[in-house]
Amino acid sequence: MTDIYINSAACISVQDTLNENFFENLQPFDSSQVLKAVEPVYKEFIPPAMIRRMSKTVKMSSVASQYALKEAGIENPDAIIVGTGMGCSQDSEKFLKNVLDNNEEFLTPTYFIQSTHNTVAGQIALGLQCHAYNFTYVNSSSSLEFSFLDAKLQINDGEAEHVLVGSTDEQTERTMELYELSKTIKKEEHLPVDYLNSATNGVIWGEGASFFVLGKDKTDSSYAGLKDIRISNKVDFEETQTFIEEFLIKNNLNAQDIDAVILGFSGDAKSDDYYTKAMELFTNSALLYYKHLSGEFNTASGFSTFMACHILKKQAIPEVMMINAFKKEEIKTVLLYNHLRGNDHSLVLLERA
Repeated sequence: MTDIYINSAACISVQDTLNENFFENLQPFDSSQVLKAVEPVYKEFIPPAMIRRMSKTVKMSSVASQYALKEAGIENPDAIIVGTGMGCSQDSEKFLKNVLDNNEEFLTPTYFIQSTHNTVAGQIALGLQCHAYNFTYVNSSSSLEFSFLDAKLQINDGEAEHVLVGSTDEQTERTMELYELSKTIKKEEHLPVDYLNSATNGVIWGEGASFFVLGKDKTDSSYAGLKDIRISNKVDFEETQTFIEEFLIKNNLNAQDIDAVILGFSGDAKSDDYYTKAMELFTNSALLYYKHLSGEFNTASGFSTFMACHILKKQAIPEVMMINAFKKEEIKTVLLYNHLRGNDHSLVLLERA
C-alpha cells in the first residue's frame, strides 16, 4: 500500500478554528444543550447571489474546502469525497414543511433538490468546475472514515493523486426538538456536563465541517500520514480492547507504541464506557478527549482528525484536551477512537509526516 499523506486540514466548528491562533484559545462547553458553529463572513468566499440559495452545511463546506485546497496548493482535485450523517437538514425540513403547508400540492422542487445528501459534494464540484470522481458517504458517525478509505483506494489504485475529503453536518431547529424528545440531547437539569464522569445519558449537540486534501506525496504542508482505518457497526463492550489490539497488531504496533490517543467522550453515560475500557490499554500514552470542544454530532470525528493533524505538526497538546498528565517528548503516532451512542465504531491511525 502506498503511503497516504494529509497535506492540508481546514475546519469550521464551534471553536474559532479558522483563526490562526485557535490552538491556544480553545474553550470548553458544558452548559448548553446545543452549540452553534463560528461561521466566517461568507460573502468573502461565495458570491452573494449564491449564498441565499445555500444551506448552512453547504456554506460551511464550501469555505472549509477552499481553505483546504489553498493550503495544499491544489486548484482542482482529482476526486471529491464527502461524508455526512444528516446531510442538508435545513432544506429537508423546508421541503417537508412545504408539503404540509400546501397539502402536498403545487410544490416547487428547489428545496427537495437541495436537500439531498450529495448536495455538498456537488456544489463544491460546481464551484470548482471539477468533473472528476464525486461521491458522498452517509454512514452515521463513520461517514468521514468511509470517505478516507475511498480516498486511500483512489490514490493506491492510481486513479487520483490529490483527493479532497470532507465531513459536514448542520443543526436544524425541528431536529433538535426531536432529539430532545428522544433524549439524545441532555436535559437542562443535567447541565453542566462532566464529560469524563457523567452519570446521565444524552449529549451536547454540535455541528461543523472539516476538509482535508490527501495525496500520495509528502509536501511542505503535510500534517500526517494516514496509515490505516478500521470500522465496525457493532462492537460488544467486552470486545472493545480486542477490537483495538487487532487493529494495532495489523499495523505491527502495540499499545505502548501509541504516543497519543484521542477518545470521543461525549458525556453520555450509557455509551462512554467504551472509551473508559479503551483507556485501560494505554498506560504509556497521552489520553485526550475533544467533544467538550466540538459537541457531539454525526461527523464530530472530523474535528478530532483536524486536532490530531495540528498536534502532530506542532508537536504540542492543548492542556484543555488532556485526560492524564502523560506526555512524550516526541509525538509520532496518534490513534483516534470514535463512535456515536455505542454504534459505528471507528479507529484511525495517524503518523507524523
